[in-house]
Amino acid sequence: MAVEADDEFAYGDDDMDRRADEAREPASASSAAGETPEPAAEAADDGRNWYVIHCYSGYENKVRHNLEQRIESMGMKGKIFDVVVPTEEEIEVKDGKRRTVERRVFPGYLLVQMIMSEDSWYVVRNTPGVTGFVGMGNVPTPLRPEEVAQILRRMEAEAPKVKVTFKPGQKVRIVDGPFNDFIGTVAEIDMDRAKVRVMVSFFGRETPVELDFLQVEKV
Repeated sequence: MAVEADDEFAYGDDDMDRRADEAREPASASSAAGETPEPAAEAADDGRNWYVIHCYSGYENKVRHNLEQRIESMGMKGKIFDVVVPTEEEIEVKDGKRRTVERRVFPGYLLVQMIMSEDSWYVVRNTPGVTGFVGMGNVPTPLRPEEVAQILRRMEAEAPKVKVTFKPGQKVRIVDGPFNDFIGTVAEIDMDRAKVRVMVSFFGRETPVELDFLQVEKV
């Protein structure tokens, strides 16, 4: 089972935020002036690349729907090919029950596969809810192929990740096994093995117990 803590991403939110901060003001200024940025270098044979666009967090699916409608109505299927909201499945334990939830990998961002041109830039940039392209200055920067592959692999992972909501030193409740309902303190987290070591009071002594992530929940 693949396991990953909330704040550890190979290509994380900070990277997206950094790119977005560099791009947001120039992109807004250029659109206000009616100017279109020069396209970034084309990597694919037909010029298609994956780009990152920024929107308000929580509105990713609505923005995707808006953009897909504009692609259809403005006849841009030949230049804008795909719009993706990166998500992944997580298993979380709450009130002693396990459930699988879908979580956005990069809140506030979407991926768009497109051939960058004046027309395609205009369609995407002026979609309701889109606040700008991510890139250097006013030039939208395409993702590198390895970045795209990494994100898509993460979305297509067969085994849901386990959501780790606790940290060393925090109190947790054991929800499965012989120590069920015991309260303990997290001593160590092993992300590679998906194990957590919890110190519990047993017959008046602090005893270390090694458990799976799904056997404990944050108090």
